[in-house]
Amino acid sequence: MKLKKQVTVCGGAIFCVAVFSLYLMLDRVQHDPARRQNAGNFPRSQISVLQNRIEQLEQLLEENHQIISHIKDSVLELTDTGAVAPSGQLPFRSANGSWVLPFDGRPTFLSVMPQDCQFALGRRKDTELQMLDVYSLLNFDNVDGGVWKQGFEISYEPNEWDKEPLQVFVVPHSHNDPGWIKTFDKYYSDQTQHIFNNMLVKLAEDPRRKFIWSEISFLAKWWDSVDTQKQETMRKLILSGQLEIVTGGWVMTDEANVHYFAMIDQLIEGHQWLEKNIGVTPRSGWAVDPFGHSATMPYLLKRANLTSMLIQRVHYSIKKHLAFSRNLEFMWRQAWDTDSSTDIFCHMMPFYSYDVPHTCGPDPKICCQFDFKRLPGGRVNCPWKVPPRAVVEANVAERATLLLDQYRKKSKLFRSKVVLVPLGDDFRYDKALEWDQQYLNYQKLFDYMNSHPEMHVHAQFGTLTDYFNAIYKMNGVAQGARPPDYPVLSGDFFAYADREDHYWSGYYTSRPFYKNFDRVLESHLRGAEILYSLAVAHARHLGMEGRYPVSDYTFLTDARRSVGLFQIVLKIHLKVIINAAHFLILKNKDLYRFYQTEPFLETDDRRATQDSLPQRTLIELDPSPRYLVLFNPVEQERLCVVTVLVNTARVRVLTEDGQTLPAQLSAQWTSPSEMSPDGYQVSFMARLPALGLAVFHLYDSFDSPLTLRSDAALRLNGRGLTVRGVDPLPLRTLAADERRFYIHSQSLTLGFSGTTGLLEVRGTEHVDDPQEVRVQMEMLIYGTRPSKDKSGAYLFLPDGKAKPYTQKERPVVRVVEGPLFSEVVSHYQHFQLTVRINNVPGVDGLSLDITTLVDIRDQANKELAMRLVTDIQSKDTFFTDLNGFQIQPRRYFKKLPLQANFYPMPTMAYIQDTQYRLTLHTAQALGVASLDSGQLEVILDRRLMQDDNRGLGQGLKDNKRTANKFRILLERRAGASKVPKEDGPISFPSLLSHMTSAILNHEVLALPVVPKKRGVPPLRTFSPLSAALPCDIHLLNLRSIQGQQEHVPSPYTALILHRKGLDCSLEAQNPGFNCSTTQGRVSHSMVSSLSTVARSYSTCH
Repeated sequence: MKLKKQVTVCGGAIFCVAVFSLYLMLDRVQHDPARRQNAGNFPRSQISVLQNRIEQLEQLLEENHQIISHIKDSVLELTDTGAVAPSGQLPFRSANGSWVLPFDGRPTFLSVMPQDCQFALGRRKDTELQMLDVYSLLNFDNVDGGVWKQGFEISYEPNEWDKEPLQVFVVPHSHNDPGWIKTFDKYYSDQTQHIFNNMLVKLAEDPRRKFIWSEISFLAKWWDSVDTQKQETMRKLILSGQLEIVTGGWVMTDEANVHYFAMIDQLIEGHQWLEKNIGVTPRSGWAVDPFGHSATMPYLLKRANLTSMLIQRVHYSIKKHLAFSRNLEFMWRQAWDTDSSTDIFCHMMPFYSYDVPHTCGPDPKICCQFDFKRLPGGRVNCPWKVPPRAVVEANVAERATLLLDQYRKKSKLFRSKVVLVPLGDDFRYDKALEWDQQYLNYQKLFDYMNSHPEMHVHAQFGTLTDYFNAIYKMNGVAQGARPPDYPVLSGDFFAYADREDHYWSGYYTSRPFYKNFDRVLESHLRGAEILYSLAVAHARHLGMEGRYPVSDYTFLTDARRSVGLFQIVLKIHLKVIINAAHFLILKNKDLYRFYQTEPFLETDDRRATQDSLPQRTLIELDPSPRYLVLFNPVEQERLCVVTVLVNTARVRVLTEDGQTLPAQLSAQWTSPSEMSPDGYQVSFMARLPALGLAVFHLYDSFDSPLTLRSDAALRLNGRGLTVRGVDPLPLRTLAADERRFYIHSQSLTLGFSGTTGLLEVRGTEHVDDPQEVRVQMEMLIYGTRPSKDKSGAYLFLPDGKAKPYTQKERPVVRVVEGPLFSEVVSHYQHFQLTVRINNVPGVDGLSLDITTLVDIRDQANKELAMRLVTDIQSKDTFFTDLNGFQIQPRRYFKKLPLQANFYPMPTMAYIQDTQYRLTLHTAQALGVASLDSGQLEVILDRRLMQDDNRGLGQGLKDNKRTANKFRILLERRAGASKVPKEDGPISFPSLLSHMTSAILNHEVLALPVVPKKRGVPPLRTFSPLSAALPCDIHLLNLRSIQGQQEHVPSPYTALILHRKGLDCSLEAQNPGFNCSTTQGRVSHSMVSSLSTVARSYSTCH
C-alpha cells in the first residue's frame, strides 16, 4: 500500500510539472511586451515556429498521459499480483529525459590492491635494442646496396677462419600453407602427402640428411592415412634427429591479426598431437611466413618450453640496420619484463625472402645457382639468367669456392662463426627428383669443402636445433641462455615492408567479414571448451559418465583444428555448448536424455549461410512460460542488457524465482523507416553468474506492467520515404533540423550532428564532471595510387590522404530511446552506423556500443575508414594491442609514407594525454592509425580490383555485408595519479578497459529451450564458481586434455589463467559487480569448483 501511494504521488508530480511548464510558456508568449507591440504585423515565420512549439507541447502532454497510464496500470497490477521489479521500484524519467532504472539493490564494490598497480609503474631494465628507438633512428631511405639491393657490400679477410673454421648448417625445409590459393585438402592431395612419402624414403637413404617440418595439421592428416609401418618409420626419423619438428603448432600462425587465445590453442593442439603420437616436444621456433612479427609469439614459445626461435618477414631497413651492427641474433625480451625471465634467443634471417636465392648469402644471382630444382629442363628457372649446374668432379672445386664465398659473407652479419642456410621454399620436395637433386649435389659440395682443410669450413645438413646448439656450444652457455655480448631486444616488427614503400598494412583489414566471424568462432570454441569440461566433471562426480555424451569430444577436437585452419565450424561449437548447457541446467540430472536429432536448446542467432550475417531466432510465446537460458562466457559476474526477438508485444520477462524484470519493447526494422510486423525486440537487464547459465521465463501476458515501449523518431531530412510503424510502438517523424541533438543514460550523454547524424560529443551525467568532451566521428574514403603498383589483398598503397565520404542525399537518422537503451542509427548509401548506450550500472553502461554495417560491393578501388577526432593532446603517440595480450606504444612518423603508420588492432587502440584516455575497442582485427594529434582512424573494409603481385593472384572482390563492432571508452585521469611516460616502451589498459574488451569479444549467448510436447523438466541456474575470481585474472580456457584413445578425453583438464597488468592512474568505476584483486592469488576452492584436476596452471602479466 505504501508503494502504491509513492508511485501515485510521483506520477501526479510529473503531471503537474508538465502542465505548469506549459502554462508558463504560453503565458510568456501572451505577456511579452515585444510580442504585444508587433501583434498586428506578426511575421509568418514566427507564427510557424510558435505553431511547431505548441504541437511539441501537445505531444509532451500526450507522452505524460501515456506515462500516467503506465503508472496507473502498474499500480493496479502490483495491487492484484504483488509482482515487482527486484528493487521494488518502477522505471521513471529524470529531469534531463534519461530513464532511471530500478536496480536489483545488491551492493557492489571495487577493491584494487595497491600492490596490483605497482607492476605497471615498476622499473624495467633498459634493453640495448628498443624497436621504438630504432624506428626513430632510421632514415628508411632504401639506398641501393649493390648485389644485396636492400643491404650493403660485405667484405672479409681470407684468413679470418684460420683459427676457428666456419660451421655451416644447411637446413632443408618446405613451407606448406594449410590453405592459400588452394584449399587445405587440395594442397594435401596435390603436394603435401608426396612430401611426406618421399621423406620416408629419401632421408633413410643417408643418415647425414636432415629436414625440418612445421605444420602439424598436414602431418596429422598424413599420419591418419598411412599404415603403422610408415608411422613407425616417421617416428624413428624424428626421434633420431634426422627430421625435426619446429614450433609444432597446428599451423604457422599469423602474428598481426590473431588473438592470443587462438595462438595458444593451435600451439596446444599441435603439441598434444606430437606428445601422443610421437613422444617429442619441439625445442625451436620457425616462423618464415607471418607478415611481420609480434612480441607475443616469443613469450608464448618461451612458456611452451622452446629455447630458440627464427623469424624472417621484417622491414628491410630494420634488417639492414641490425645486420650492419651484427645484431641479427638477440635475446627477445618482453618490454614489461622486470627481469630476464621472458628472454628467448632469436635469429632473424637477413635477406629478402626464405627461398633459396635469398638464403645462402647476399647475392641472389649466385645463390639461385645452388637451387638444384632449377636445373635446366625443369619447370622453374633463375630470374637472373644464370642457371644452376649439376656438381661433378670437373666443377666441384669452382662451385664449392663460389658457394663458400657466400657463406662467409653471410656469416659476417652475425657474431659467431656458425652460419645457418635454409634450403627450401613453398611446397618444395614434393617430387622424388628434387630430393635427389638437392641432397646429392649438396653432399658433393660438403664432401669437397670438408676434405680441404685450407678452406677452413665444415659444412653439413642440419636441423634448426643443430644450428642453435652449435651457437650455444661455441659460446659456452646452456641451451636458451644468453651468449656473451649478444644484445637484448624488446618491441615488435610491424609494419612489414618487403621492398620500396610496399607496406603489408592492407591485410590488417582485408576481408573483415571473416575477421569478425573468426572472433565469434573463437569465443564459441572457448565457451564450448569450458562448458564441456564442466559437464564432464559434473557427470563423473555424479557417476553419470555413461549418460553424458562424452563423444562430443570428437566435435570439440574437430572444432579446435578447424578454427586453427579457419574453416567454418559454427554448428559444431554450438552443438557442444547446447549439449553441455542442457545437462548443467537440469535440476534433476536423472531426467537428462541425449537425442542427437532433437536438441533441447536452440541458438538465438542463426546464419543462413557461412557468408551471411546472423539473424535472431523468433521466439514464439504463449501464456505458458517459455524458458530462456543465457550463457555468460566471461569469468566475472555480468550485469548487462540482453535482447531477444519475440512474436508478441505483450511480453513479460521473469527471473528464475518469478520476479518480473523491467523490459524495453522495440521494433525490428525492414528498412530505415519501416518497422517489421513480424516480431518485436525485447530487451531486459540480466545479472548472470560468472561462466554460468542463468534461467529466465518469457511469456505472453495481457498484463506486462514493466515492459515499456521504446520511443522512435525519424529524421528524414527531406527524403520522401515510406514511414510505417507497428502497434503499439510509437513512431514520430521530425522536421529537418541542423542543431545538435542528444540521447541520455544514467551515466552518459551523447550529442549528434543534426546534419550527418554522426557522433560529435560525449558527456557524462555525473555532477562533478559536467563538461562535454569532443568525440567526433568522420567517415572517409581512400583510393589507390594510379601507378603500376596498387593496393591489393596485402598491400596498402593509397593515392594520398583520405577524402571525406560524401553522398548526394542526406542520411536518414533514426533515434530510439527507452529505459534500457537508447541509440542513433544513421543510414548512408554504403554503411549504416549505430551508436547505442545501455542504461545499466557498471561495465555495460560506461562505454558506447558502436556497430558499422558496411556494404561497398558497388565500389572499385575504394577503402572505407572511420575516424575519431578529439581534443586529446596525444601528439604523435598512440597505442595498439598485440594479439589482445599486451599493449605496444606507437609513434606517427612523418618520414614514413602514410601506409607505414597503420598497425594491426586485434582488440584495442587508444590515445591519451594528462587528462583523458580514449580507447577504441574492437570485436574484429582491423588496421588502425593516429595520423594527427587527438585522432584514431580505423579501416572498415577494402574493395580492390587487382592483385598486388604477392602471389595471391586476385584482388579483393568478394566483399560481404559486414558488421564491425566496437566499444568507445573515455576515461579520465584520477586527480593525483602519476601519468605514464609518453615515450615509454610499456603501457597497460585500465581494469575497466580489460572488462570492456571481454564483454565485447565474448557476448552473452541466448539459448531458448525448444518447446516439448511432453513438457520441459524443471531447470535451474548453473553457477560453477564457489568463489569469485580476482577481477584482474582472465580465464583463457578450461580445456579437456586428450586421452590415449582417439577422440576420448583424459581425466585431466588444462586450466589456463592470465593475470593482467593494470593502469590504475585512470578513475576507477564501479563495474556493477563485486570486483577485487588479490596480488595474483587464486583460491583453491575456486579451482576445485571448476574441475577435478587442473593440469596446466599459468599466470602472466
